[in-house]
Amino acid sequence: MTHLRNGGPSSGGRSPMDRSRLDRFFFVTERGSTLGRELRGGLTTFMAMAYIIVLNPIILSGVPDADGDFLSPAQLTTMTALAAGLVTIMMGVVGRAPIACAAALGVMAVVAYQAAPVMTWPEVMGLVVWQGIAIVLMVVTGVRAAVMNALPRDLKVAIGVGIGMFVALIGLANAGFVSAAEGGGLLQIGAAGGGGHLQGWPILVFVCGLVLAGVLLVRGVPGAIFYGIVGATVLAIIVHHAAGLEVEEWGSAAPQLPGTPFAVPDFGLLLRIDLFGAWSSAGVTTAGVILFTLVLAGFFDALGTILAIGTKAGIIDASGHMPRVNRILVADGAGAVVGGLTSSSATLVFVESTAGVGEGARTGLASVVTGLFFLLAIFFAPCSASFRRRPPPWRWCWWAP
Repeated sequence: MTHLRNGGPSSGGRSPMDRSRLDRFFFVTERGSTLGRELRGGLTTFMAMAYIIVLNPIILSGVPDADGDFLSPAQLTTMTALAAGLVTIMMGVVGRAPIACAAALGVMAVVAYQAAPVMTWPEVMGLVVWQGIAIVLMVVTGVRAAVMNALPRDLKVAIGVGIGMFVALIGLANAGFVSAAEGGGLLQIGAAGGGGHLQGWPILVFVCGLVLAGVLLVRGVPGAIFYGIVGATVLAIIVHHAAGLEVEEWGSAAPQLPGTPFAVPDFGLLLRIDLFGAWSSAGVTTAGVILFTLVLAGFFDALGTILAIGTKAGIIDASGHMPRVNRILVADGAGAVVGGLTSSSATLVFVESTAGVGEGARTGLASVVTGLFFLLAIFFAPCSASFRRRPPPWRWCWWAP
């Protein structure tokens, strides 16, 4: 693999002065990409991970804190999109890598089911801020980069493969293509209670989306995954209305058009945090254990994801090192701080970034594009809810690095 200097390999003989400032800043030509590929890759990444705008509010708003208070779904929707947009843009500008960020599912589970029951929501988000500060300190002291660089190259590749297989399994399970086996065993074909058979319109939409994206990908069509996402979404809407399907057949929401595409943003959760209250209300030991769990979950989740994205994008050198890795790790840690300040949980790197990489994204410009779409999505919450409450599950199957 070519050794990268200053973010990319040789620019093929073109003088830096012959290229635009945008090209030079993001190393677009050096990494063998084009502005068009970066724009398409950024949009594809957004399409692949936009479901988090609604999934995060569904999870966090459904859990009461120690005082019995709930977070507002509308406010969480705004904050989730805001945090994802700001941190992803920061990642693109600072790290200059095609890595997008949003509310981390692993950390989200700790926040909702381990922290919230023993403290208030402002106190929980205060711990998330401390998580981000701890991660940044680990980067500044060199601990995080040392752990990443100390891993053998084969193990780094294995982490990426493992993540790819995991998200592919999530896609198959979300589609109802596989489920936990009844009466023992690990998996069975079909949804639970289906007797080991594939049935229902959602399965057909899944297969059509998977085949469409696969055929376009094999034929080398630019935007294959993006066209697959759009095609599957349109087909799902048509099937839902033509067949008169019930909402429950699709999951938590049917793929139907909203009554109005716009919504007024609600920033009520911004800066609603308590940095020190958790240590007294939950106790030093409990708060310390939760903080340690948050840091640990975020540390290794981001580690594997960054390596997987870097490997798929071809921006890791022959020795297994990634350019500007310290800046990428700092941006990731800062994302946890932003997530806490917006009460949307830690905003960390997302493996769905590989969807954009698969469309040709190689630089931070794609991340800036993704971030801008997240900021725009703040005003289109109804559309996000209709199309992304249950993401098209087939697309997970194409993210294995």
